[in-house]
Amino acid sequence: MAGKALICAAAVLLLSPVLIAADGDDGDDLTARQLADQAKDHLLDTKSVHLKLTDRSTDTRASTTRPASMDLALDQHGNCVGSMTMGSHGGSVEIVKQGAEVWMKPDADFWKAQVPGGEGDAVAELFKNRYIHGSTKDAMLKGMADTCDLTSFQKEVAGDDKASTLKKGTETTVDGTKVIPLKGVEDGKQAVLYVTSDAPHRLVKATQRGGGTDLTLTFTDYDKPVPTATPSADESVDVGKLQQELENA
Repeated sequence: MAGKALICAAAVLLLSPVLIAADGDDGDDLTARQLADQAKDHLLDTKSVHLKLTDRSTDTRASTTRPASMDLALDQHGNCVGSMTMGSHGGSVEIVKQGAEVWMKPDADFWKAQVPGGEGDAVAELFKNRYIHGSTKDAMLKGMADTCDLTSFQKEVAGDDKASTLKKGTETTVDGTKVIPLKGVEDGKQAVLYVTSDAPHRLVKATQRGGGTDLTLTFTDYDKPVPTATPSADESVDVGKLQQELENA
């Protein structure tokens, strides 16, 4: 599953301008550099976060295997809950992970896109409205489970060493929160980081546009615990049954 890779790649692309901001661009309180550094530090230090990704890039819209959107609450312990929708009518899947246990509930379009031929219809009907349940050791669930790794995401952001210049824009709002846009260019693409005007200065939104790329990331609920509810046994099917069905297909 390409979910984790896409989130990490998007984060690196969008946050790489954070490393160097324009020192001379002073605002009422903080320079662009100070705002950017504080926003990055908060993202790296948070124990949990609610992340939303929207990818309307040309390649993603044409692909049934690349997530066009994600909505995940995830933490540093690898717990998460949320969903992702694939590009090009590739369906969607709900995700729940607590500890080493993983549940995923694909819709019919997802099964049809992922399982070739008419078998996709059969698998979709067999597992209709039920979660596939297993552990992080199950090869079929591991890729989905890896998407829930906030620590890995943070390492990707921390390890990026690209540099570019940011300029402060005029204060605006994102979902009712006052923010200061920090604008820059990375590899010919326009990037904007929206950082809260008031302390603590946190990143709430980042966008990147240009050259066929159209990415948006939003971050909310910093340090808010991930919901712990898990699907019941009646709602779930062991991943071994899915493996059997695919082997017999």
